Amino acid sequence: MQTRRAGAGSRVTLQTVADLVGVSRATVSNAYNRPERLGAELREQILDAARRLGYPGPDPAARQLRLGRSGMVGLLFTEPLSYAFSDPAAVLFLGAVARECETANAGLLLLPSPPNSDMARTLRQAVVDSMCIYSMPEDHEAVQAVMERQLPTVFVDQPRIRGTAFVGVDDRHGGRLIGEHVTALGHHDVGILTPRLLADDYVGPVGDDRLAASTFRIFKERFSGIRDALRHGPLPDVRITTQERNNTPEDGEAGAHVLLDSDPRPTAILGLTDQLALGALRAARARGLSVPGDLTLTGFDDIPEAATSDPPLTTIQQPLVEKGTAAGRLLLDLLQGGPAKEEMLNIRLAVRESSGPARGA
Repeated sequence: MQTRRAGAGSRVTLQTVADLVGVSRATVSNAYNRPERLGAELREQILDAARRLGYPGPDPAARQLRLGRSGMVGLLFTEPLSYAFSDPAAVLFLGAVARECETANAGLLLLPSPPNSDMARTLRQAVVDSMCIYSMPEDHEAVQAVMERQLPTVFVDQPRIRGTAFVGVDDRHGGRLIGEHVTALGHHDVGILTPRLLADDYVGPVGDDRLAASTFRIFKERFSGIRDALRHGPLPDVRITTQERNNTPEDGEAGAHVLLDSDPRPTAILGLTDQLALGALRAARARGLSVPGDLTLTGFDDIPEAATSDPPLTTIQQPLVEKGTAAGRLLLDLLQGGPAKEEMLNIRLAVRESSGPARGA
């Protein structure tokens, strides 16, 4: 059967397709939106008729208005978009969230919020049904914009707001495990490499005032856990030097060089992420230092590269995939009217070959 496309002055609609095939508008709609309700032969007949008529399918904007839903989940984080595809911990987390969304045929809209971006306005206009906020300061204007919209929201790592869904780990406990590990190995001179503690461009040592003012809770907690273990452990006169950098191996390498220029030189450098610790490993190699003979290195996260580095990195294992899965599951539960739950996941110290006794210990 020959079917002519609609002319320039006519408009092909869902009803046009229904009339041609001899079915109801609802049946044509099901062919696009609920294909499991139709037999394969009938659905193909409808889609073939639509193609011949030049009908592109139901208008998604109209469907959204009718249903009151977009089918999209927003995921908000503080870094540039490239961070989502380059940071190994973020890649594992985001991949797990995406897989959960796929199970519900929901799309995932990434919403990066780097410094100096006007994300609050974007969020007020974002067409999403729910929001996952990944490790953002509580006072960030984007967080306030999401709360004002009263969307179903899951917070991951931070902020932690009473009455909202939350997924995280005990970062202070993880820091304490690292601190106890290096004191047990006899290290008196310890360097700490931390990612950004405030949303600024500061690079350098971390004083008590800056740590207290930190709006990045997870790094503040990791730092505090390490410091508590070092200060209150069995070793007297533990000396701590610090460097704050961006969370990349390149910045970790640069920060480690500054720490290694200290007098006395640290015998252990503790990265608050594996990315920073792996950068410190580069710095050690560049100086001809053996790890762990001359320098103990530790990280936090247990990204895949931590286990395959040379030597393999002692680190805190946190379940990054499980964290993303839990966040995605909570998001979907909230969309179905479920309660706002809190899930705290387990962490453990993975002792590998990058940590060893201090010389003379």
